[in-house]
Amino acid sequence: MATDSSTVSGLIPRRLPPGRLGVAVVAELVELVVTGQLKEGDLLPPEGPLSEHFGVSRTVLRESVKRLEEKGLVIVSQGRGTQVQASGYWNMLDPVVLSALIDNDESLGVLDELTVVRASLESAMAGAVAASHTSEELRRLENALTAMRESESEIDSFRQADVVFHYALMEISGNGLAENITKHLYKRAVDSSRYQGINPPDAVALTLVEHTAIVDAVAAGDVRRAEKAMHDHIHISWERRRLPDHAPRVRGATAKRASSDAASSG
Repeated sequence: MATDSSTVSGLIPRRLPPGRLGVAVVAELVELVVTGQLKEGDLLPPEGPLSEHFGVSRTVLRESVKRLEEKGLVIVSQGRGTQVQASGYWNMLDPVVLSALIDNDESLGVLDELTVVRASLESAMAGAVAASHTSEELRRLENALTAMRESESEIDSFRQADVVFHYALMEISGNGLAENITKHLYKRAVDSSRYQGINPPDAVALTLVEHTAIVDAVAAGDVRRAEKAMHDHIHISWERRRLPDHAPRVRGATAKRASSDAASSG
């Protein structure tokens, strides 16, 4: 379905500010696509009206559309125009795309999905660390846990120490691909107020208990226990922080199991 220039004008009621115009055009177009204002199968307006609308040259617009195509959001076909792609083609690890998804995630569904992916990858990495680690690597994890304990009275420092702990475990795992994917997801998520969510009074104490369980399993060389400790921690801590006015949209069997385990353990 074609999208005419008047439709886009209704979606973006202003011209972009001067300076880094190409970056601004890409960000605006990405947001229109990920929020569904430009839907799968829609055609972008012709180059002329669109460049005039944004107040940029055709060269800037052409480069911006090329960036959009590289991110998998559109496909440019000779004689057909620029068409919006299905979400399965999007590069959701791209910083601009991921930011737009998280920033517009009113239902928290994207963050639910992010939690499922992150728990799967980090639990595998925790198992790998339990299976093979040096005494120095174990000490690095223990030191990261100690830093969390020492900063528990200051929430911002505690959160930073928490990030350092997870990064340390990822790096020790030796799984470069899982580390890269998870860091992209985690880094952008922790900058989101929705991901930070609420802060229950016992959150810090519970988080320390969960991280201690991970370190204990790694130290014991217990692969399955390390995997479960990390998997459960990521799911349970998200449920603990998750804003209460949004019902979780993604609930896999493993997530349910984690919540059940938490309830049964008191």
